[in-house]
Amino acid sequence: MQTGSDLGQNFSLTALQEENEQLKNRNQWLENLLDSVPAMLYCYNNNNKSITWCNSRLAEIIGYSTAEMKGMGMDFFKHIMHPDDFKLAVVAQQSFINHKQTFGGLARIRKKGETEYRWLLGLEVPFSYDKAGQVLEIACAFLDLTNAIDTNAQLSTALAELLRRQNENLLNKLTAREKDILGLAVQGLNNKEIANSLNLSRYTIETHRKNIRLKLKVRNTSELVAIAQKLGFQ
Repeated sequence: MQTGSDLGQNFSLTALQEENEQLKNRNQWLENLLDSVPAMLYCYNNNNKSITWCNSRLAEIIGYSTAEMKGMGMDFFKHIMHPDDFKLAVVAQQSFINHKQTFGGLARIRKKGETEYRWLLGLEVPFSYDKAGQVLEIACAFLDLTNAIDTNAQLSTALAELLRRQNENLLNKLTAREKDILGLAVQGLNNKEIANSLNLSRYTIETHRKNIRLKLKVRNTSELVAIAQKLGFQ
């Protein structure tokens, strides 16, 4: 004959089994949801750029199995990304080391065995941290824009608006004097000519131009002129 204690234990075991079954169903539902989302979702270790998890859509579109991706580390991104865009993987990695909270943009990738690239729009954010408070894993979501846009007019308007805002943000980093110097540099004036035009020393102009390059993240005069023209300097 069962005692009250036995009945209590059986009830507790049944409740635990039911709760466990609910958790299993919930977990399966979440896995199905992540695999069905129309986006490539994955996490990677920011120290070595190795994939730690991904949904099935990423594996389907990229053509690599999860095991292959995990074992390739940084080489995975080198294989799938356009050579001109691969540097973004390194830039993103360093950005999170420097405590940046989001990293987003456009990049070209291709499926394993294919030569044609497709455009992705992606956003990355820190997902987990180590005991020292440093970013350990990054969570990423990428959308394939190549064949999935049904609103061409809105896309064109959105990109133009985003570029305008980006240009405004860059301009706001410059002082009034730096804008004057940038405008003259775009016109083809060298440091000596700019100094004479603004009644400043050549050393002062060189210092301002160095600061401008740092703020606009360009390495040389040709890159400086190119971005200045995008900002509206003629």
